[in-house]
Amino acid sequence: MKRTVAQLADGRDIIYFDEADSAVRDLVDHRELPPRPPASQLRHDPLVDEWVAVAAHRQSRTFLPPSDECPLCPSRGGRLTEVPASDYDVVVFENRFPAFSEGTGRCEVVCFTADHDASFASLPPRRVRTVIDALADRTAELSADPAAAQVFCFENRGVEIGVTLHHPHGQIFAYPFLPPRTQRMLAAARAHATRTGGRNLYTDVLAAERAAGERVVAENPHWTAYVPAAARWPYEVHLAPHRQVPDLPALTSEERDAFGPLYLDLLRRFDALFGVPEPTPYISAWHQAPVREDRGLGYLHLQLYTIRRAPGKLKYLAGSESAMGVFINDVPPEAAAAALREA
Repeated sequence: MKRTVAQLADGRDIIYFDEADSAVRDLVDHRELPPRPPASQLRHDPLVDEWVAVAAHRQSRTFLPPSDECPLCPSRGGRLTEVPASDYDVVVFENRFPAFSEGTGRCEVVCFTADHDASFASLPPRRVRTVIDALADRTAELSADPAAAQVFCFENRGVEIGVTLHHPHGQIFAYPFLPPRTQRMLAAARAHATRTGGRNLYTDVLAAERAAGERVVAENPHWTAYVPAAARWPYEVHLAPHRQVPDLPALTSEERDAFGPLYLDLLRRFDALFGVPEPTPYISAWHQAPVREDRGLGYLHLQLYTIRRAPGKLKYLAGSESAMGVFINDVPPEAAAAALREA
């Protein structure tokens, strides 16, 4: 993989990850851009001991532009975009409208392909490997920042999820604090280790799911995809390596290669699940260990879920979920696993 670093017109970093060493990219951003927005604010909610980001500049971010105005496509035919090059394999750059910015973290955009009309599920395994290598690269570099507490890589797909750009892309957040879900997962893992003489919680959960098999959707020698027994979402899958590793940089080359075919199979099952022509909206989220504290308690895994519960029906986070954080799932996890196996 060829890695090329440059800067955009307003000083933001952009990095090209190319599969051919012969790839040559135009690194000069010819646009005239306004100054970067002011830093977002972090405000502490003492009632729940959680942090909230206030980023007023995001109100003016680009919202569902037509395909010929997509800012994530390559710069071609005299139209200048966020990517100065006329083509790319995978590219990462600092978000122009970041939720977290200098002093409060960092936000990056990951474009999976130059093809505006593609999807992650349509990528070849080789491209998935390039994406994983790019995410591992960014995780390692962002983790080196003393202010970073956790690096979060994710993809949102579908207007139902809230995406504002249709081009296939994901994001990377470097949080300056540990998010609430991570804190709760670490607390549970810490308690389990105390009870069991040091055993890892996720290792034991994964072993139990593989042994039972009822909720396993698919697997290969390095990874297993399964529906959690207490899934919160109508169709939710964890995709985990068989070896405990803290984060993406720790994956071996063999594990990275084995991830792509299984993940692509899983995404295509999600798209076939409801028998409707519209692509299934989803969130795909990598759970990585914190950068510094409690890394031994972490276990890298991918959480993939959709808010669609049936054709034409979405699961909304209503009173119990939004106000109290208590999820109510309409689809039994065993039924969800069976439906995904058959899809």
